[in-house]
Amino acid sequence: MTRRGRISLIATAVPVVVIALLVIFWNWDWFIPIVDSRASASLGHKVTIKHLHVSLGRVTTVRADDVVVANPAHFPKAAPLASIHRLTVSLNIIDYIFHGRTVIPAIDLDGPVIDAVATPQKQTNYAFKSTKPAAKPAPPPQIGALTIEDGKVHFVDPALKADVHLAVHTEAATGIVAAQHQPSQIAATAKGTYNHQPITGTLTAGALLNLRNTTAPYPVDLALANGATHVTLVGTVQNPLHFAGANLRLTLAGASMADLYALTGIPIPATPQYRISGNLAYAKGDIDFTDFHGVVGDSDLEGNIRENPGAVLSNGKAKPVVHMDLTSHHVDLNDLGGFIATKPGGTHEPGISPAQRAAVAKSEATHANLLPDKPFNLPKLNAANIYLHYKADSIVGKSMPFDTLTANLTIVNGAINLHPVSFGIGTGRVSGDIALTPQPDKLIHAVATIDADNVNISKLMNATHVFKGDGLLQGKASLNATGNSIASWAGNGTGGLALYMTGGNLSDILVSLSGLEFGNALVAALGLPRQTDVHCFVGDFALNQGLFSTRTLLLDTGSSLVRGGGTVNLKTEAINYRIDSKPKHFSIGSLPAPINIGGTMKKPSIGPAKGPLIERGAAAVALGIVAAPLALIPTIQFGAKDPHVCQALVSEAETQSRDGRPGQAPLGTTPKAARALKVPGAKPGAKPHAPTLTTRQLNQQQLQRSH
Repeated sequence: MTRRGRISLIATAVPVVVIALLVIFWNWDWFIPIVDSRASASLGHKVTIKHLHVSLGRVTTVRADDVVVANPAHFPKAAPLASIHRLTVSLNIIDYIFHGRTVIPAIDLDGPVIDAVATPQKQTNYAFKSTKPAAKPAPPPQIGALTIEDGKVHFVDPALKADVHLAVHTEAATGIVAAQHQPSQIAATAKGTYNHQPITGTLTAGALLNLRNTTAPYPVDLALANGATHVTLVGTVQNPLHFAGANLRLTLAGASMADLYALTGIPIPATPQYRISGNLAYAKGDIDFTDFHGVVGDSDLEGNIRENPGAVLSNGKAKPVVHMDLTSHHVDLNDLGGFIATKPGGTHEPGISPAQRAAVAKSEATHANLLPDKPFNLPKLNAANIYLHYKADSIVGKSMPFDTLTANLTIVNGAINLHPVSFGIGTGRVSGDIALTPQPDKLIHAVATIDADNVNISKLMNATHVFKGDGLLQGKASLNATGNSIASWAGNGTGGLALYMTGGNLSDILVSLSGLEFGNALVAALGLPRQTDVHCFVGDFALNQGLFSTRTLLLDTGSSLVRGGGTVNLKTEAINYRIDSKPKHFSIGSLPAPINIGGTMKKPSIGPAKGPLIERGAAAVALGIVAAPLALIPTIQFGAKDPHVCQALVSEAETQSRDGRPGQAPLGTTPKAARALKVPGAKPGAKPHAPTLTTRQLNQQQLQRSH
């Protein structure tokens, strides 16, 4: 062979041999360091690949085995952020070479595991490196399908009191996803704890890549249980990555609406068991829960709620603004107990277990005080600005005198205003304005004024299930106090209460209990009450640093004149009260001993004063030994002249009510004049004021209607 031939042979053979050797010994793992470096730089986390496989073709398939995404440097967590048993990516090489497009027909994640962790110091291992956008950004890759096989996610966040495990996979579309004509769906199940409560859940939703679709609705079907709270959410979301809108059906159910704070960030007082369902929508930054209906305890509830999640700033942080328009057709006020810091519902509540029923009864029985002493939660009150309008068409409950309720409530920067809250009672109404302003040391300054206008006495008496009567009551009350509970407000508050009524009637039993008219009381107890006219009723009380004292208590009936006096210490709830009754005409069977009321507000002791009653009783027994007919002599009363003070007293109470000064002496009165009348408020030598005709006329009209 010539020299040229040998050179030509070698030149041909060497490339062939090199190619043969490359084919025999080629390993795509040689490129792993390059891939690791590029991926690590892109994510800001160290990325490692154990093996790399490539199948060349028009659509080239790249498979990476045992991919690991490490935690950030110095993060105190041993397990990596993520790992994938096998990552398979298909690339359309022709599109890239000839058109410059990155087309990825399919991505498959086999056995992905994510371990997302936040530390108590609020460090996270899932924060990724942010990069500056390029001057001329490249178009995003076009991805055809993303499938997940046997995916697992573990999420831990001490701030949320969360430790949740999720299982995730891709499957054929069903239900609402199939209804949107999508071939596959993502399915996930959750189990763990959230807010220190067990949490479980299931989710089916459109394929993950469809989250990028800005035109087609993204379907969602979620069922979640967190402690006693259950949530279902079914519907579609528009442009989900930018949350452009939503059309969802939301159902909430649980033991108390207070538990929803952890899920919604809206502070709601404790309630009985509830279930509500309505439409959830989103548009222009507002979340709307509309046309919802449901039950809370024994009450129905419906209406609309609108929330703007970050409408205002408080201490540099955004907080939501919530508008609520709620209505109940039938409401049990026991279900609203949480709004005044008492336990809502009670042993009557349907659906609670015997153990829960026994616990409620035990709690109510063992609590020493009647006034609620549960502190208000100021941080939650400051969690959102709330504007609420509430209307109850009918208030149910055999011991409840109220017929209707209307309330306008605002909570702005933790300050609560009720302007007004109004209860309908028969033909009248009790309404008021209440302002609660946060103070240092978790205290709240309370200022309240309450007006009673033509309140139907029959409604009040019927609620006792003992007394009966008719008439219309007027009055006003005021309170100015600082504390952290209703009990503390009452225990250090100042203010007053003025009540008055001209005309009307009460059942004989009300007067008989203070005069011990045994026969009349017995007839009334048997359900055969005779009506007693009320010429006048005046109650004038002052509250000074928690001591509720009587300035005037007078009940002038057709048969008796009843006066009362004493105090109630609202700080200790101790009662020290006395009621005297004087018959205005002859009466047989009456022992007019004073009635003493003592004990506490929760456990009062009521009975006749022992001294005068024992003396008269002993005399009656002694005479009875000699001759039974003579035993009636000590029980005969010769009548007490009516002092005719009602007109002046009513005029005084009306003036106080009109001037907003309940519990305070009228301007211009003197102690001497007050002593002369035995009630404060009348000037020496002055003629009694004429009664307010409007009040009397209203009462007479009410009496005519009742008969």
